[in-house]
Amino acid sequence: MSDNAGTQPHSTPVDRLVETPSGRLFTRSWPGQDQEQTPIVLLHDSLGSVELWRDFPVLLSQTLQRSVIAYDRLGYGRSDPHPGMLGDDIVESESGHLAALLQAMGVPKFIALGHSIGGEMAIACGSRLPGFCSAVIAIAAQAWLEEQTLASIASARELFSDPEQFERLRKYHGDKAQWVLEAWTGTWFRPSMRSWSILPELPSLFCPLLLIHGERDEFASLEQPRRVAELAAGPARLEILPDCGHLPQREQPDKVLALIADFLQ
Repeated sequence: MSDNAGTQPHSTPVDRLVETPSGRLFTRSWPGQDQEQTPIVLLHDSLGSVELWRDFPVLLSQTLQRSVIAYDRLGYGRSDPHPGMLGDDIVESESGHLAALLQAMGVPKFIALGHSIGGEMAIACGSRLPGFCSAVIAIAAQAWLEEQTLASIASARELFSDPEQFERLRKYHGDKAQWVLEAWTGTWFRPSMRSWSILPELPSLFCPLLLIHGERDEFASLEQPRRVAELAAGPARLEILPDCGHLPQREQPDKVLALIADFLQ
């Protein structure tokens, strides 16, 4: 936890189930002190949920004095079950789902902040929702599938074959846990996904972009964020964190918060 976490009172989070065309989505909002500031919306990773952001959202809200909104994607956490399996457009299509959610919540503009696949989804939001999404922060995002990406997913799949580890997943996703696991491992091992890449979105990404990547990230080589920063149409900033893996917001939270605050200023 950040050293300054105890110096400020925590925001009282507001939980809400929001009706969308796809189903009810669970949201949690941390109201910021400056309500005029554009809120940050968090997009979780492949096994993630609102709860799995842990104390990062409240620290983010305190540090920036602005509102932070996290949500469980359809099929995850406390949101409604997903009616089927995810399509090959798993990343790109989330921009439409998020737009519908925020419109239902009355949010006129947002900053997208995502981790891992959530980072890729944040990039797609910036590309596909110009004017609505005003900036993008992508933490540990992948830009295309590498062998090390698939190898790390396979290792995680093996880990969750342990009943004790799988129960940890059930803690956050309940009866949807098996679907969540299969949605991750099944989707990315689909042959049709081998050619997937976020790079085609970048010529349309004109809003400011911050990329944060751990030097030892096991899911993507450093060539991936470097290529994204190079091809983005708008201003892009890449920060590579030494001695850091795939979870910068947990491994080096103070550094991540400082980078985000500097970027948004």
